[in-house]
Amino acid sequence: MFISEKEIEVRYAETDQMGVVYHANYVIWLEIGRTQLIKDLGFSYAGLEKDGYLSPVTNVNVHYKTSVTYGETVTIRTWIESHGKLRTTYGYEIVHKDGTIASTATSEHVVVKKDSFRPVSLKKIDPVWDAKYNEVAKVLL
Repeated sequence: MFISEKEIEVRYAETDQMGVVYHANYVIWLEIGRTQLIKDLGFSYAGLEKDGYLSPVTNVNVHYKTSVTYGETVTIRTWIESHGKLRTTYGYEIVHKDGTIASTATSEHVVVKKDSFRPVSLKKIDPVWDAKYNEVAKVLL
Protein backbone atom coordinates (compact mmCIF):
# COMPACT_ATOMS: atom_id res chain seq x y z
CA MET A 1 0.00 0.00 0.00
CA PHE A 2 1.37 3.40 -1.00
CA ILE A 3 0.97 6.28 1.47
CA SER A 4 1.49 9.88 0.39
CA GLU A 5 2.47 12.51 2.95
CA LYS A 6 1.98 16.27 2.87
CA GLU A 7 2.93 18.67 5.68
CA ILE A 8 0.57 21.53 6.50
CA GLU A 9 1.44 24.49 8.70
CA VAL A 10 -1.75 25.52 10.46
CA ARG A 11 -2.68 29.07 9.52
CA TYR A 12 -4.48 31.45 11.85
CA ALA A 13 -7.39 31.72 9.40
CA GLU A 14 -8.04 27.98 9.79
CA THR A 15 -8.76 28.28 13.50
CA ASP A 16 -11.78 29.27 15.54
CA GLN A 17 -11.94 31.71 18.45
CA MET A 18 -10.29 29.12 20.72
CA GLY A 19 -7.27 28.76 18.40
CA VAL A 20 -8.36 25.25 17.39
CA VAL A 21 -8.67 24.24 13.73
CA TYR A 22 -12.29 24.65 12.68
CA HIS A 23 -13.79 21.26 11.80
CA ALA A 24 -14.68 22.06 8.18
CA ASN A 25 -11.05 22.85 7.37
CA TYR A 26 -10.20 19.17 7.73
CA VAL A 27 -12.16 18.48 4.54
CA ILE A 28 -9.96 21.01 2.72
CA TRP A 29 -6.90 19.23 4.09
CA LEU A 30 -8.25 15.94 2.73
CA GLU A 31 -8.38 17.52 -0.72
CA ILE A 32 -4.79 18.70 -0.33
CA GLY A 33 -3.74 15.18 0.66
CA ARG A 34 -5.69 13.54 -2.17
CA THR A 35 -4.21 15.94 -4.73
CA GLN A 36 -0.71 15.19 -3.40
CA LEU A 37 -1.32 11.43 -3.63
CA ILE A 38 -2.45 11.74 -7.24
CA LYS A 39 0.64 13.84 -8.02
CA ASP A 40 2.96 11.41 -6.20
CA LEU A 41 1.56 8.57 -8.32
CA GLY A 42 2.36 10.54 -11.50
CA PHE A 43 -1.08 11.85 -12.45
CA SER A 44 -2.88 15.18 -12.43
CA TYR A 45 -6.41 15.94 -11.30
CA ALA A 46 -6.24 19.17 -13.32
CA GLY A 47 -5.41 17.04 -16.36
CA LEU A 48 -8.47 14.90 -15.71
CA GLU A 49 -10.62 18.04 -15.68
CA LYS A 50 -8.94 19.33 -18.83
CA ASP A 51 -9.94 16.07 -20.53
CA GLY A 52 -13.60 16.68 -19.60
CA TYR A 53 -13.98 14.64 -16.41
CA LEU A 54 -14.61 15.41 -12.74
CA SER A 55 -14.32 13.32 -9.60
CA PRO A 56 -16.96 14.54 -7.16
CA VAL A 57 -17.10 13.49 -3.53
CA THR A 58 -20.04 11.17 -2.88
CA ASN A 59 -19.34 10.63 0.81
CA VAL A 60 -16.92 11.93 3.44
CA ASN A 61 -16.39 10.85 7.04
CA VAL A 62 -14.05 12.56 9.49
CA HIS A 63 -13.33 11.29 12.99
CA TYR A 64 -11.78 13.93 15.26
CA LYS A 65 -9.48 12.47 17.91
CA THR A 66 -7.30 15.34 19.21
CA SER A 67 -7.28 19.09 18.57
CA VAL A 68 -4.95 20.79 16.14
CA THR A 69 -4.03 24.38 16.98
CA TYR A 70 -2.61 27.46 15.33
CA GLY A 71 1.13 27.29 14.73
CA GLU A 72 1.34 23.50 14.63
CA THR A 73 2.60 21.54 11.66
CA VAL A 74 0.67 18.38 10.86
CA THR A 75 1.13 15.71 8.23
CA ILE A 76 -1.69 14.48 6.03
CA ARG A 77 -1.22 10.81 5.17
CA THR A 78 -3.32 9.67 2.22
CA TRP A 79 -3.79 6.29 0.53
CA ILE A 80 -6.22 4.40 -1.66
CA GLU A 81 -8.46 2.54 0.78
CA SER A 82 -10.35 0.74 -2.00
CA HIS A 83 -10.75 1.00 -5.75
CA GLY A 84 -13.49 -0.51 -7.86
CA LYS A 85 -15.04 -0.14 -11.28
CA LEU A 86 -16.76 3.17 -10.50
CA ARG A 87 -15.86 4.16 -6.94
CA THR A 88 -12.59 5.00 -5.23
CA THR A 89 -12.31 5.43 -1.47
CA TYR A 90 -9.36 7.38 -0.12
CA GLY A 91 -8.14 6.95 3.45
CA TYR A 92 -6.51 9.68 5.53
CA GLU A 93 -4.77 10.36 8.80
CA ILE A 94 -3.91 13.82 10.06
CA VAL A 95 -0.91 13.37 12.34
CA HIS A 96 0.75 15.67 14.89
CA LYS A 97 4.54 16.11 14.85
CA ASP A 98 4.83 13.71 17.81
CA GLY A 99 3.05 10.98 15.83
CA THR A 100 -0.31 11.11 17.57
CA ILE A 101 -3.30 10.96 15.27
CA ALA A 102 -5.45 14.09 15.26
CA SER A 103 -8.09 12.66 12.94
CA THR A 104 -8.89 9.85 10.54
CA ALA A 105 -11.10 10.13 7.49
CA THR A 106 -12.34 8.57 4.29
CA SER A 107 -13.80 10.10 1.17
CA GLU A 108 -15.56 8.32 -1.67
CA HIS A 109 -15.39 9.53 -5.26
CA VAL A 110 -16.67 8.62 -8.70
CA VAL A 111 -15.46 9.87 -12.05
CA VAL A 112 -18.11 11.59 -14.17
CA LYS A 113 -18.26 13.26 -17.56
CA LYS A 114 -18.12 17.00 -17.01
CA ASP A 115 -20.90 17.81 -19.48
CA SER A 116 -23.45 15.18 -18.37
CA PHE A 117 -22.33 14.13 -14.86
CA ARG A 118 -22.76 10.53 -15.98
CA PRO A 119 -20.40 8.11 -14.18
CA VAL A 120 -17.57 6.61 -16.19
CA SER A 121 -14.95 4.03 -15.28
CA LEU A 122 -11.43 5.34 -14.70
CA LYS A 123 -10.23 2.25 -16.57
CA LYS A 124 -12.13 3.43 -19.65
CA ILE A 125 -10.68 6.95 -19.70
CA ASP A 126 -7.18 6.28 -18.31
CA PRO A 127 -6.22 2.59 -18.05
CA VAL A 128 -2.73 3.45 -16.76
CA TRP A 129 -4.13 5.51 -13.87
CA ASP A 130 -6.66 2.77 -13.11
CA ALA A 131 -3.92 0.11 -13.11
CA LYS A 132 -1.81 2.20 -10.71
CA TYR A 133 -4.76 2.57 -8.32
CA ASN A 134 -5.32 -1.20 -8.50
CA GLU A 135 -1.62 -1.75 -7.75
CA VAL A 136 -1.51 0.49 -4.66
CA ALA A 137 -5.03 0.04 -3.26
CA LYS A 138 -5.42 -1.49 0.16
CA VAL A 139 -8.56 -3.33 -1.03
CA LEU A 140 -9.81 -4.04 -4.53
CA LEU A 141 -13.57 -4.15 -5.03
